[in-house]
Amino acid sequence: MAELANVSVATVSYVLSGRDRPVAAETRQRVLDAARQLGYTPNQAARSLRKRRTQRICLVLSSLGGVPTDERLATDLHEMADARGYSVITLAVYSEARAKAAIDVLRGGIADGVLINVVGGHLTHDLLAGLAATGLPMVVMSNESGLEGCDVVRTPEAEASAEAVEHLLEQGRRRIAFLAHRHELHRDRPAGRLLGYTTVLERHGVNERIITSGADDRVSAYQTAADLLRSPDRPDAIFAASDRAAISAIWAARDAGLRVPDDVAIVGAGNIDEGLITNPQLSTIGPLRHDYTDVARLLFDRLQAEEALPGREIVRSWTFLRRGSS
Repeated sequence: MAELANVSVATVSYVLSGRDRPVAAETRQRVLDAARQLGYTPNQAARSLRKRRTQRICLVLSSLGGVPTDERLATDLHEMADARGYSVITLAVYSEARAKAAIDVLRGGIADGVLINVVGGHLTHDLLAGLAATGLPMVVMSNESGLEGCDVVRTPEAEASAEAVEHLLEQGRRRIAFLAHRHELHRDRPAGRLLGYTTVLERHGVNERIITSGADDRVSAYQTAADLLRSPDRPDAIFAASDRAAISAIWAARDAGLRVPDDVAIVGAGNIDEGLITNPQLSTIGPLRHDYTDVARLLFDRLQAEEALPGREIVRSWTFLRRGSS
């Protein structure tokens, strides 16, 4: 291959190993073209034994498919991994059993590092802290406190939610329903989006709380919203903990003969692109744009560091985006 590309064997090794060495773009391309021409595939097993590394990273999610933000996170992580010679494996954690299984395989060395974005309480603080204590390079997307030995990515969801509920109250809405994720209803005390909702209602002396599940999938959201809107004392606003649920609520309102936002205002969470093509466009809370390269870079910084890095924390901004549905 070196002869075909007219370069040294060392240069071929630098390019194909993904090591950060100064190789000219033209030279790198000649090596890659030669590798394709010869049908070269790296022997990952031999490389892993030699380096004591797997050249794999792991992405841990709550489910596989259906969540647009998870899909974008996975895409950005895969692209960065490809550029650095890593492959990506994905684990789904949707139960206590799956959480323990995921921790076991990660402790067993299935990957060189892990990026975790799991909602709910299945991956407990103790499980995460124990995994971080092994020295495995780890990035956790969570608003939980007290995690050490890893990087933590936080989002100010409660603050953005509070801003959305303040907006609804300023519009004269007083019966505001909250469509929650199931895991939000099983916590000892409100957190995140539900905390923003309850905090603002309490601050304004609004005693009635209309809190129900329905944010986990489109069908549940539609059925829940339809039931709420058929009731004699129907809400005049719905704040859904996901944009998918809010979009289903818009359909439920229209099917019930109600006008959005005149009869019922609707706000979602997540700022997914689909909210821009609903009629009316969906008001929502979330990031202004979905780009997770900064999160993925945290993990690769840890993988490439010669010494263990101290725990870092970044906050990804969220805001309330008022559109036509409120």
